[in-house]
Amino acid sequence: MTKTKGVVIVLIAIAAAVIAIAAAKYNQRLPLPAGVYGTDPEVWTEVRLIENPQMAAEKIVNGAKQEVNKGVRYNASYLQIPYPNGDVPSDRGACTDVIVRALRNAGYDLQKLIHKDMSRNFKLYPQTYGLSKPDSNIDHRRVPNQMTYLRRHGLELPKSVNGSDKETWQPGDLVYWKLDYGADHCGVISNDTGKSGLPMVIHNLGGAKQEDCLTRWEITGHFRLPTNPDVD
Repeated sequence: MTKTKGVVIVLIAIAAAVIAIAAAKYNQRLPLPAGVYGTDPEVWTEVRLIENPQMAAEKIVNGAKQEVNKGVRYNASYLQIPYPNGDVPSDRGACTDVIVRALRNAGYDLQKLIHKDMSRNFKLYPQTYGLSKPDSNIDHRRVPNQMTYLRRHGLELPKSVNGSDKETWQPGDLVYWKLDYGADHCGVISNDTGKSGLPMVIHNLGGAKQEDCLTRWEITGHFRLPTNPDVD
């Protein structure tokens, strides 16, 4: 065997190994049967929807769960979208898009709600994005803006999960965190309970999932929207 052929064979073997590893990781992300834990016992890669949802909270949960069952991948890119009821492509989104889509499933258009409120009260919102006026393409997809709107128009609830505060965490509530490396994050409280005894959370961090992670990061916000928010 010549030296050149030997090098080629080694390179082919390395390429095959890389492909095999990538395929294995991809297969681990494929949905499992409904209600079955994935490779991590605290992560659900497919979830059961609430049957015949009647309450707004149940519809919010189902809207979030649909993100998991669709296998929505994480992508926080800025895109121009319609207004109102605008959305990025349904196969992708950021953590905030889980919130947007979950609320929209219950009849709340967070894009419109935030844009209307920012148009009237722009200086009350974080001035950290270099904007001089609202941008309906992205404002509702930013955690600080969501939290500002919810503090102004929603019900702010305890951030603790201890004692009687634990009972305040209800399906359809919205949770906001500060991740370990400082980034903001958010999710929807599920109707399913994790092994920790706490409600699981539907969120998108590297892909949409339902996870037993409520206290994994610092909780910075816990909110519930009113039944009929002002959109006029």
